[in-house]
Amino acid sequence: MNKNFYRLLGKNIKSYRKKLKLTQQELADRLNISLNFMGKIEVAFSKPSLDMLIKIANGLGISVSELCNFNKQ
Repeated sequence: MNKNFYRLLGKNIKSYRKKLKLTQQELADRLNISLNFMGKIEVAFSKPSLDMLIKIANGLGISVSELCNFNKQ
């Protein structure tokens, strides 16, 4: 996957997180990951695995498909 995919993915994660009025720390706690890792995913510094994408989507109450839909932003 290219860098642009992860940049858009991070923006979507942040957008959905903010819609739920969650801080990065609160989402990280839901996912049982570090705040540092959560922040790196949102700014596309770290590339989450498919398992982590599923975990993030579940934590946000959405599907992976919705999380990776960059057309509606």
